[in-house]
Amino acid sequence: MGFFSTIASFVGFGIGTTLGLVIGYYLFIYFQTTDVKDPTIRPLAEQDSKTLQQLLPEIPVWIKNPDYDRLDWLNKFIECMWPYLDKAICKTASTIAKPIIAEQIPKYKIDSVEFETLSLGSLPPTFQGMKVYSTDEKELIMETSLKWAGNPNIIIAIKAFGLRATVQVVDLQVFAVPRITLKPLVPSFPCFANIYVSLMEKPHVDFGLKLLGADAMSIPGLYRIVQELIKDQVAKMYLWPKALEVQIMDPAKAMKVPVGILHVKVLKAVKLRKKDLMGGADPYVKLKLTDDKLPSKKTTVKYKNLNPEWNEEFKVVIKDPESQALELSIFDWEQIGKHDKMGMNIIQLKELTPDEPKVLTLNLLKTMDPNDPENVKPRGQLTVEVLYNPFKADELPENAEDGNPIEKAPDGTPAGGGLLVVIIHEAEDVEGKHHTNPYARLTFKGEERKTKHIKKNRDPRWGEEFQFTLEEPPTNEKLLVEVQSASSKMGLLHPKENLGYVHINLSDVVSNKRINEKYNLIDSKNGRIQIELHWRTR
Repeated sequence: MGFFSTIASFVGFGIGTTLGLVIGYYLFIYFQTTDVKDPTIRPLAEQDSKTLQQLLPEIPVWIKNPDYDRLDWLNKFIECMWPYLDKAICKTASTIAKPIIAEQIPKYKIDSVEFETLSLGSLPPTFQGMKVYSTDEKELIMETSLKWAGNPNIIIAIKAFGLRATVQVVDLQVFAVPRITLKPLVPSFPCFANIYVSLMEKPHVDFGLKLLGADAMSIPGLYRIVQELIKDQVAKMYLWPKALEVQIMDPAKAMKVPVGILHVKVLKAVKLRKKDLMGGADPYVKLKLTDDKLPSKKTTVKYKNLNPEWNEEFKVVIKDPESQALELSIFDWEQIGKHDKMGMNIIQLKELTPDEPKVLTLNLLKTMDPNDPENVKPRGQLTVEVLYNPFKADELPENAEDGNPIEKAPDGTPAGGGLLVVIIHEAEDVEGKHHTNPYARLTFKGEERKTKHIKKNRDPRWGEEFQFTLEEPPTNEKLLVEVQSASSKMGLLHPKENLGYVHINLSDVVSNKRINEKYNLIDSKNGRIQIELHWRTR
């Protein structure tokens, strides 16, 4: 009886299981709930606070934070370029990872770790928004919100103790906030030398890991350990201020560095053409290198003189003597209005013999166009002495990269004092109530200087230099710079307006020798002004 009861129980179990599966399948297929409704779609403004908190992580950062810009165009670009970016990124990642792996594997007695297959898949990452920082340095800083749910094909082969195993990474998800810095900015394409990538917070990394064909992440506790380990290791290497550096080009080759100094002594001019109604002129000379963004250097003004003598010396940094030229122009100074150009000429640096002084007498021309008929008219002559001193290998200035080495004060400067040089570069977002014809006024120790007027411009560019010879360092002095607007007409009601001002403590420039900053203007809504200061001693 026991034997027959056992057989009957097995048969009953098989029949019952089969019958149960058939009935369950029938009920699942043919009986559906009738109370299922379509989801209700409502604007975010109508959602309750609990629902909003649940949705907040999924909302793009450009909606939550007005400092971030929308990047649909960039995501479309990456989508089109992804097949090519995939190969380029994998090649760079492999190059970066190999020395790191080679350094780490001896600690774990592993023979080798190699990428058997490395592909990021067909799904590109998306950028949820970008914030751009503006600085006064030669760099561009961007912060982005990155989300990537990809289908990569990454297979890593590991050899240890004579055995070989493969590990496959699947279903990768990465959420990160990287800061991308392009610096230094250089005048050669692609216009930056290095890319620096830092993480502003620990990234979220989620992925599956198949070891010998089995899902290794299903092992209890392993998933959390591996995920936290990766977060900590990535944060240790690249969490700001640490960064991953990718060199695009050699900055020394991309940016032309100084190769010498050109000494220029402006001696005199003769037989200048009359400009004033009374038959005179107030000439001064402006010096500038071609293809150079630095402000022009100027001599003093010689009032009511058509045969002026200056005997003033200047030093100019040379970067490319084969292509650069020294441009010399004589202007007639006017207290009101535009300064008239009296004539000009250039000196090709490639025609100068290094370390050999040369006195040149130049015929003044209206323009450098050889076909200009106005050049036939006599405009006088300018005499200068030039000397080009190329640097030797051990004489390259330490601050050669910015092309603006600190100069010494000229002869005649007080031994205990120095020369304060103020360069008013430009202003931005200055606006008057009645007119905006801005100019800058400097006040220092009771002495006033003014830049030229720029008509109807909220972003004026002056590029004018002013010098103050001092008996002692201005460590306890302040410089007042005011941006004002003067009516371009005979305005009686509103002849002048104040557009903002700034007080600058000069102790910093005495310590640092050179400062180039943008200052927020007081009594101005958004106005800023860029001022460069030099303190030169003998």
